[in-house]
Amino acid sequence: MSTTAHDTAQTVELVIGGMTCASCAARVERKLNKVEGVLASVNYATEKAHVEYPVTVSVDDLLGVVEATGYTAQAPKPRAAAPAEGEPEVTETRALRDRLIYSAALTLPVIVLAMVPAAQFDNWQWLSLTLAAPVVVWGAWPFHRAAWTNVRHGAATMDTLISLGVLAATLWSLYSLFFGMAGMPGLRHGFEFTVSAGDGTGNIYLEVASGVTTFILAGRYFEARSKRRSGAALRALLEIGAKDVAVLRDSREQRVPVGDLRVGDLFLVRPGEKIATDGTVTEGGSAVDVSMITGESVPVEVAVGDSVTGATMNIGGRIIVRATRVGADTRLAQMARLVEQAQNGKAAVQRLADRISAVFVPVVLVLALGTLAGWLAAGGDATEAFTAAVAVLIIACPCALGLATPTALLVGTGRGAQLGILIKGPEVLESTRRVDTIVLDKTGTVTTGRMSLAEVYVANGTTEADVLRYAGAVEHLSEHPIAKAIANGARDRVGDLPAVTEFRNTAGLGVSGLVEGTAVRAGRKAFLADWGVPVDDQLALTKAAAEKQGATAVFVAWDGAAQGVLVVADTIKPTSAQAVAELRELGLRPVLLTGDNEGAAHAVAAAAGTTEVIAEVLPEDKVAVVKRLQGEGQVVAMVGDGVNDAAALAQADLGLAMGTGTDAAIEAGDLTLVRGDLRAAADAIRLARRTLSIIRGNVFWAFAYNVAALPLAAFGLLNPMIAGAAMAFSSVFVVSNSLRLRRFRSAA
Repeated sequence: MSTTAHDTAQTVELVIGGMTCASCAARVERKLNKVEGVLASVNYATEKAHVEYPVTVSVDDLLGVVEATGYTAQAPKPRAAAPAEGEPEVTETRALRDRLIYSAALTLPVIVLAMVPAAQFDNWQWLSLTLAAPVVVWGAWPFHRAAWTNVRHGAATMDTLISLGVLAATLWSLYSLFFGMAGMPGLRHGFEFTVSAGDGTGNIYLEVASGVTTFILAGRYFEARSKRRSGAALRALLEIGAKDVAVLRDSREQRVPVGDLRVGDLFLVRPGEKIATDGTVTEGGSAVDVSMITGESVPVEVAVGDSVTGATMNIGGRIIVRATRVGADTRLAQMARLVEQAQNGKAAVQRLADRISAVFVPVVLVLALGTLAGWLAAGGDATEAFTAAVAVLIIACPCALGLATPTALLVGTGRGAQLGILIKGPEVLESTRRVDTIVLDKTGTVTTGRMSLAEVYVANGTTEADVLRYAGAVEHLSEHPIAKAIANGARDRVGDLPAVTEFRNTAGLGVSGLVEGTAVRAGRKAFLADWGVPVDDQLALTKAAAEKQGATAVFVAWDGAAQGVLVVADTIKPTSAQAVAELRELGLRPVLLTGDNEGAAHAVAAAAGTTEVIAEVLPEDKVAVVKRLQGEGQVVAMVGDGVNDAAALAQADLGLAMGTGTDAAIEAGDLTLVRGDLRAAADAIRLARRTLSIIRGNVFWAFAYNVAALPLAAFGLLNPMIAGAAMAFSSVFVVSNSLRLRRFRSAA
């Protein structure tokens, strides 16, 4: 090529279909990267390929490479607010669910007939064949199709082993039924725990074939449901914006969809409405709640010339805004792109079973062929040789492995739900084991996220009760969050508040009115100055000290003098300090991360029991902080609750979203803490680590039973009842081991 890919690089994200394991993603990635000038990264978890490609390569070329590898690919479609009923991701998940339900219904009687001698009547084996046939053909079709794809590309995965095991068990059962002794009316499967050679034609393995199919389908269904939520964070981000807007055109107000807005349009925002898009205030003034974007708990006062952000809430006066950015250029859209980039940048967690099968599958195949060749070379007849080879494949088929992850995850997530902890999927668990640093968002996570009356300071000669009564009375009539905090705090401390007349709200400055015949003002220092009221040095110093700690101070004046200062602040949750201590006990290093100022951040950190603080950061900076910590070799968990945390939650190795927060944060997180109590973060990590430990134990024993029986099968000594009992016992062991998670207790 005459030009470098760097100079002419374009990017596209392809939606990849048909991948069943991490090795599929690696194979697609390898094929794409073989195209000259192409740099591709394929994520199995999100089923997307992020591809940089030169001008000499087209998107159609890339799609062709993926399809030639045996998978489907398509360029991304424009995002919708939510998936429609007929979209592929919904349809495929529903189809998998139906396949699982029908397979389970047919498999249960097959297992009962094979494993319960009392249920075996004359010719029961033919009923088993009738019930098992749809399961091993239609139910297991996804595994057979994936195995065939693997064969065509010289690969072997769990699908290969599952398909081979199911087919081997089925074909041998058919051979035994039609050409052996198993088709005779008097066939019984008794439990004779002996090790002896035999031709195997009196035994059928239909329960193995159908049981394995159903168990693995269950695991795939739970996995598919988890994947379906991978785009929910983006949908939640896009849904928080305004849906329509009052545009001023030709001096008239028109209600139009937000999508019809253009740069330069003037639009009206009334109190209680969301600001439709990024813009600049051209008329009026108000207070804007920006917490969903910045995490800042104190509303921002805006006036003519100030910038406002789309999706924030106007909670004060009426304003007119000129649109400066619309559509994909808005800050909300940029945050959505940050979340998507963070999700796609996560390394796909390769399932433990796939990693083992990368070695186990080829070994079993070689062993089966070796068994067949060995028996024939040793002079054994073809029936004995084939019986032994098939026995190797059957015993190697990991029946209990199908239960290893789903049962532990089912019990673990069920117990977590009882404790207010939601685990999104098995891929989440791997990260919890390695996490060593936990980043805590301040507002709404460590603190309550709500303004409340913290302190009352009074001038000499004035009582606290009088300051609270007068200030609470005038603030009670305002809708401003700070005013509500003062009014609620005053009512809690002094009871009912007196009536107010001649009330007046001066936007951005304060409120005034007559209380019991006394003219009262509450607000900024400049508001009092307009009335000719001085503020003494002590109250001024008190206000400065409060603001240094990140609080908001409001002056109260009557009788021509400032009578007190009310301090309003976002207060720390009562359990946050205990939660930080529990996180330290788990070996985690807590770091407080916030968009608030340094003073507020350090005050909260001191109360919570941590010393590491990163303050005054924008949403983009939060992602950068997480990336920097990861770049230093740390495995980072992130706890947050706001839209501004969504991208950082997605970027972190483990995202923990407070369930009391926004949908965007909850969907971007890996774990959701329903209670809104930070102590649940420590419980969540302990539960996730415990669940992962159980899964690892299950996988080990699921393979161990098979491996231990392989030599018996290879030497032709595998009694089918021992095989059946081993299969059953391994499954019982896996289930009972998983049930131990029901005893998990919260440390709180």
